Order: sequence, then structure tokens, then C-alpha cells
Amino acid sequence: DKEVRAIFLRLFAQLFQGYRSCLQLIRIHAEPVIHFHKAAFLGQRGLIENDFLTKVLNGMAFAGFVSERGPPFRTCDLFDELVAFEVERIKAEEGNPPKMIKHVRELAEQLFKNENPNPHIAFQKVPRPTEGSHLRVHILPFPRINECRVQELLQEGLARSQGAPPATRGDKKCVVPAGPPVGMFTFF
Repeated sequence: DKEVRAIFLRLFAQLFQGYRSCLQLIRIHAEPVIHFHKAAFLGQRGLIENDFLTKVLNGMAFAGFVSERGPPFRTCDLFDELVAFEVERIKAEEGNPPKMIKHVRELAEQLFKNENPNPHIAFQKVPRPTEGSHLRVHILPFPRINECRVQELLQEGLARSQGAPPATRGDKKCVVPAGPPVGMFTFF
């Protein structure tokens, strides 16, 4: 699963390499608008006649990609690092399948670590009850809930949350690296 995702990650990093140099931030509106200059992107790569890439760039998925990844100051991830720093490596590995496979495995390992940051924490399975355990008499009945105490706890929690600062994510935002300019490489 992670290796297939790593292959697609490499493919899209290769396909969209240099896209950041074709982003334009338009500040005439109350909210800045990010525009992608498709003609410049295709022209600099010499792919104006490429129907596949033109259709990809005209699609709604790419528009979502630009709006999500266009801001110059946001949380960076593995894709940003690939596009900015690893395009040379990907190009060099094109004719060397063992190096390519090694890189895919490294990326897959990084994807796995991103999804499982604490691998030492193991989830224990709850053991299945023994046969006939429901017939035992020594099981105590579930205690009744004290409605007044529940209300008190809710009020205390609300009072604390109203005085506390809003919760924020731990992700640190940074300036997204632009990577090499579009015209440096041609892949097709």
C-alpha cells in the first residue's frame, strides 16, 4: 500500500515539478486569490501540445491542488520536499531500476512513519470472554448515573473551555520551498 502511494508521489512530483514558479498571488480581493499560470507552465516545459497534461491542469482536482498547496506559508510535507529537493534524484534514477526501487521503499517508510509516529505503542486486543462468563453471579450491576453530578461536571468543563485559549494544531507552518524552476527539466 505505502509503496504504491510512494510511486504515485514520485510521479506527481515529477509531473508538477516547478509548479510553484507559475503561481501568482492576486491581492486585489479581500481574500488573496492564488492563480496558476498554465500557459507558462506548459510553455517552459515544452509541453503545450501535450493533451494529457493540459487536461490534468484543467481539471477540478488540480484546481483543488493549487488552492490547497498554493499558499506560500503553510505546513510542508513529503510532497513539498520531493518537488523542491528530490527532482534531480528522481531524474537520475530513471534508467536505474534498483535505485528507483530503493527510493520508493524509503518514501514508503516515511509515509508509514507519518501515519504511525509512535510505533512502540501497541494496541492490545481485548481478550474474548471465556465460555459461560455471562452466567456468573459475582458480576456487579452497572452503577446508576448521578444526574446532578453529570450536570456539575458539564458546567465545570464549559467554564474551563470558555476561559481557555482556542485549541491549535501542533503543525508548524513555514515558507514552502519553491524548488528548481520549471524550465530546467523535461520529462516527456
